[in-house]
Amino acid sequence: MPDYKLLGMSNFIGEFDCKLDPKGRLMMPSGLRKQLEPAAQEKFVINRGFEKCLVLYPKNEWDGISAEVNKLNQFVRKNREFIRYFYRGATELLLDNTGRLLLPKRLAEYADINKEIVLFAYSNRIEVWDKKTYENLLTDEPDDFARLAEEVMGGSNKQHDADVS
Repeated sequence: MPDYKLLGMSNFIGEFDCKLDPKGRLMMPSGLRKQLEPAAQEKFVINRGFEKCLVLYPKNEWDGISAEVNKLNQFVRKNREFIRYFYRGATELLLDNTGRLLLPKRLAEYADINKEIVLFAYSNRIEVWDKKTYENLLTDEPDDFARLAEEVMGGSNKQHDADVS
């Protein structure tokens, strides 16, 4: 296994263009591998994103998120529906000796992922997008981003504000 340097837990950052090989594997970009803590360099979990993408988590991050989801009251129908959707397709992946991950075919089909992809890394996750889908998502960026920034960051819409209520 390559010797990756620890740059910080749960603090991914970057946008990386990648290509899938004919077997559906992606090479983890070196800039992203360098951000992985030593304990998170081999095992990952991938599942469906909230949009038409996949979300890749280091296994240790997934375990924390999964623990939170598992706290939901399963006697509430809405919670059971969320749990089923959230875990649907979730798959554990191993980084091979050459730094590649094999995307599950069913998940790649869900996200319309073809050969060219974008890895969008932030916080504790890496979103995996079909390149054209990702580019189309951000076509109206300047005006929409300014409006969205005002709505999301301009008021009391942050997690700590919700915790106080």
